[in-house]
Amino acid sequence: MENLAPSHQLFHSFCVRPRAKFESQMPGEDVILLIRAHPVTQLPWVINGLFLFILLILLNFLFSSYLSTSQILYINVSSVVFIFAYYWFKFLSYFFNAGVVTQRRIVDIDFHAVIYKEVTEAQIKNVEDITAKSGGYFSSLFNYGNVYVQTAGAHVNIEYENVPRPGDVVKIINQAIRS
Repeated sequence: MENLAPSHQLFHSFCVRPRAKFESQMPGEDVILLIRAHPVTQLPWVINGLFLFILLILLNFLFSSYLSTSQILYINVSSVVFIFAYYWFKFLSYFFNAGVVTQRRIVDIDFHAVIYKEVTEAQIKNVEDITAKSGGYFSSLFNYGNVYVQTAGAHVNIEYENVPRPGDVVKIINQAIRS
């Protein structure tokens, strides 16, 4: 584990030994890996928001002769607020859905909407199998995939979806198990 070079980028989706803390972190527990979905998997909602902006501009030209200035202003302000809220919630979902690997445990933090959080964790000693799956043109091109961590007995299994470098994630978790 000593051969892992630290990376400290704020919005990066694959950070080795980041200076990050999480809610249930125990004293003396160091974060080895912090992962999020690959940024390229976020393009659909970015493109959707841009499409909505373009649609709003087109509708301004089409309906400008039928609506009053105050109606157009109200529709524009409401639409822009809606689009920015859409972007904000999607960004929060991307940023706070994270996977954490420490020397003691593996944690999966999932935010569903803004007010519901699900935290799944497993002790490193209970990990039985780690599988990386990657399929398709884009996942091969951009090197992202899913990592499944199977634990012993009735413990909950952990899934990291669309993470970058799934093979490296498996290697780092295996190194944490051996240490």
